[in-house]
Amino acid sequence: MKVGILALQGSVTEHAKILHNLRTQFVLVRSREDFQDLTHLILPGGESTTMEKLLKKFEMWDEILRQIQNDNLKVFGTCAGAILLAKFGAGWSVQRNGFGAQQASFSTVLKSKTFPDLRGVFIRAPRLKPPSKPPSNSPLEKGGETEVLATFENEPVLVRDGNFLGASFHPEIAGETRVHEFFLQKF
Repeated sequence: MKVGILALQGSVTEHAKILHNLRTQFVLVRSREDFQDLTHLILPGGESTTMEKLLKKFEMWDEILRQIQNDNLKVFGTCAGAILLAKFGAGWSVQRNGFGAQQASFSTVLKSKTFPDLRGVFIRAPRLKPPSKPPSNSPLEKGGETEVLATFENEPVLVRDGNFLGASFHPEIAGETRVHEFFLQKF
């Protein structure tokens, strides 16, 4: 297993601290060359438009797509990272800033059978809208189905679709390690 954190913008340090606490070695992904032999990639929260522009500018966007389509890469996106995953073909759509603007940021305990008492920090968080089946452009057309792992007020905020794990919230800011452990061990 080789884990990378996209390190172009966003909550990179917070994810690195979680992986360090889990005693998991990782690389900071800043170029196409950093994708070599990656099995797991974390797309941090931040600003999705900026990250998308940088990924395309540094010719990393197509590399991520290629590895996803070859089933070589498991990807975990938090907040802006979940928005990017929707663009990469994950089985959900997003409503940017769906939980409110910066001033509406909040922290709460989420409902989850998989992660009891899971704390989520929501900062300009997107709403995730899983469809009943993967979209036609999804690399998961093989029959993947979106699984809701946590909700807030009956809305999905942590979802899994094949090799994708997306969170509306920031478990890394809450210091929550269980979602990262799940990503590393269950994928």
